[in-house]
Amino acid sequence: MTEIPSARGAEVGRRIGVGLMYGLWKPRVLGSWRVPAAGPVIYAVNHAHNIDGPMVMGVAPRPTHFLIKKEAFVGPLGRFLTGIGQLKVDRHSTDRTAIARALGVLENGGVLGIFPEGTRGEGDFASLRAGLAYFAVRSGAPIVPVAVLGSTDRPGRLIKALPPLRSRVDVVFGDPFDAGDGSGRRTRKALDEATERIQKQLTAHLENARRLTGR
Repeated sequence: MTEIPSARGAEVGRRIGVGLMYGLWKPRVLGSWRVPAAGPVIYAVNHAHNIDGPMVMGVAPRPTHFLIKKEAFVGPLGRFLTGIGQLKVDRHSTDRTAIARALGVLENGGVLGIFPEGTRGEGDFASLRAGLAYFAVRSGAPIVPVAVLGSTDRPGRLIKALPPLRSRVDVVFGDPFDAGDGSGRRTRKALDEATERIQKQLTAHLENARRLTGR
């Protein structure tokens, strides 16, 4: 039996995130009311900076279980991430344990966080991996697009790897949408079509978020 990450742990992680993100930076959160108040949800988050995940954890209205590369789960940090309900994933193989745990989060009505680009990059949703489509089609959970803007504007003076302390970071939540075509098909063709639909929605959300925030 696959162990599902702790919902209580994710709530602890959210509270820690609230303190850290609002203590170190000035998040401006738009559209969080769009997130369904209950039931399974998948956040599709653009990924340009290491703080993007913790930022979403701290400002989102519900506790989030993020799929995070296994390389981050080292020593005390690894134990901490597991304790706050985050999911370790091997990006270079079909990680059946991570897939089962992620589906378990959704089956339990939780929130799964995914960086659909697979790795940190431009954060523009230009290249999506198939994982997001698989989880959305398999679970039937709606996708909420999330744009994090401002985390890469300029490096901090004290710590170059972080945005300047007390600088503004915008987090914009979009309207939930279904990735599947309603048929429930999970064939390669169906997943490819779902990935195309997702990419259009995420790209449109990012453009809208940039207009809204002026970034």
